[in-house]
Amino acid sequence: MSKSLPALTGALLLLCGCASQVPHSSSPAASAPAAAASAPTPVAATPADDNLNAVAWTQTAVEHDLIYLETYRNAQTQLLGALKDKQWDALPKDDRIAPYKGLKPAVILDIDETALDNSPYQARLIRNGGEYNEADWAAWCKEERARALPGAVAFTQFAAKHGIAVIYISNRSQDLDTATIDNLRKVGFPVSGPDAFLGLGTILRGCDQVGTEKNCRRQLVSQHYRVLMQFGDQLGDFVSVLTNTDAGRAQAIAPYMNWIGTRWFVLPNPTYGSWEPALFNNEWGTPRDQRRRQKIDLLRID
Repeated sequence: MSKSLPALTGALLLLCGCASQVPHSSSPAASAPAAAASAPTPVAATPADDNLNAVAWTQTAVEHDLIYLETYRNAQTQLLGALKDKQWDALPKDDRIAPYKGLKPAVILDIDETALDNSPYQARLIRNGGEYNEADWAAWCKEERARALPGAVAFTQFAAKHGIAVIYISNRSQDLDTATIDNLRKVGFPVSGPDAFLGLGTILRGCDQVGTEKNCRRQLVSQHYRVLMQFGDQLGDFVSVLTNTDAGRAQAIAPYMNWIGTRWFVLPNPTYGSWEPALFNNEWGTPRDQRRRQKIDLLRID
């Protein structure tokens, strides 16, 4: 992902509400017109937001890009070895409902914050003092302007070149399929066709999907492919998390810890995720300030 640091720096100054310093003058009245002409958005116009640092880091920190490059490059060095190992499969046992012997190889990628960068949408929320809502999110997706995250296009193109299908399992609504596929193709991702995108609402007969869990869609993939690797920024991108608490999340991932960095590749997302509602008992109806207080109370100070 290419970044224009001057432009991003200017955007961050606006987000932080950092007003330009007005030169000292013995006459306050004389300096007022200049200040009025050049002053950026007042601090009060941009409410304090817990997400500001997360989005600033995502958009400007070279460390962010390096983590993505490192992850995808590491995966690429192991991919052909996984392809040759006929016993290699990256689906959890509950999702492997069909024998993988003789099936075509594939890799599974989540889309948002795994393949595509949606930080501009998050930046808009910060500027407007808003929170996520489905209408604004769908409108952003339909703009088809999300950039590719570093390393992701090169990895998926490498996979496709070697006959490995690239499957995108996303919690974008299935009715956003056209916009999503167009966005992926615009930035260089290989998309074999509409079946490569399995959005929220995809149905597998006999499998009951709970909320936004992806297990049914992974089971659908298991009928057609031997999965070599999975990529995501949430635990739910890899395995079902039936109880979204600290204990439940730890229990879900425990059997697969040895797969991290070999079959499963986890990417950073400080902006949003299932980790957050686990901090306030998954009760999104709780007022924003109260949720923030609950999170602060959980911070370790020693």
